[in-house]
Amino acid sequence: MACCSIRGALPIAAAQQPSTVAEEKPIQDNSFLIEEAYNQEPGVIQHISFFSYYTVSEDWVYTFTQEWPIPGDARHQFSYTIPVVRSEAFGAGAGDLALNYRYQLLGNADARLAFSPRFSLLLPSGDAKSERGFGGVAYQVNLPASIVLAPRLVTHLNAGGTVAPTAASDLGEQASVSGFNLGQSFIWLTHSRFNVMLETVWTGQGSVAGPERSSFSHSLFLSPGIRWAHNFSSGLQIVPGVAFAAGVGPSSGEKALLLYLSFEHPLGHSR
Repeated sequence: MACCSIRGALPIAAAQQPSTVAEEKPIQDNSFLIEEAYNQEPGVIQHISFFSYYTVSEDWVYTFTQEWPIPGDARHQFSYTIPVVRSEAFGAGAGDLALNYRYQLLGNADARLAFSPRFSLLLPSGDAKSERGFGGVAYQVNLPASIVLAPRLVTHLNAGGTVAPTAASDLGEQASVSGFNLGQSFIWLTHSRFNVMLETVWTGQGSVAGPERSSFSHSLFLSPGIRWAHNFSSGLQIVPGVAFAAGVGPSSGEKALLLYLSFEHPLGHSR
């Protein structure tokens, strides 16, 4: 699952033998801002670190995500995301914890078309007065679809929404707020271990403007990037990546450096 942390984005088997170079599959589940529709393989877990640094404000966001297939039926997947947020005004601290459930409704990583809706429960572990969280429980749905357009070209599409019925402002005022997100990425599989990426993310996010009042803002980012894989005979795969996101339209002038690192490995045995 991708770890969306662009400002305003609403952001989760049987043992096999190691593949030979000729049999290696392309990198598939390591996007930065867009969520792919591929659940983890049976018995394989993934640990994802994602860091966003905003070059103008010098604010940053770090997230750690861990994804687990449900034993016995990998169509079901559980994950959680722990964010740390830093702003010049309030310093660094924990954001809202996300607990995610995703169901592989259609296809898989080997299919031309895959679809896996996700539901997330966002717990108010972040301090709303420091603008690190909603200030109340929030609910999120995302609908990722992945389509193989050509042997070396894949696209991922996202549409989703978030509702926080009792969100709070930094002044302690409460209101119900909602948000929406749309996104698409194109992945050029230049090599089984090296990809070129272009991700586009639009978000509309509500915020508390006063007691029982909310306001709405929009953001739009284009993010070109690259990722590459290091595969080991134990089944461990390490995927680093880097991208540079540029704001356009309502986000014009905003820029962010994105750093990504994934560790994916089987539990107990080699693949």
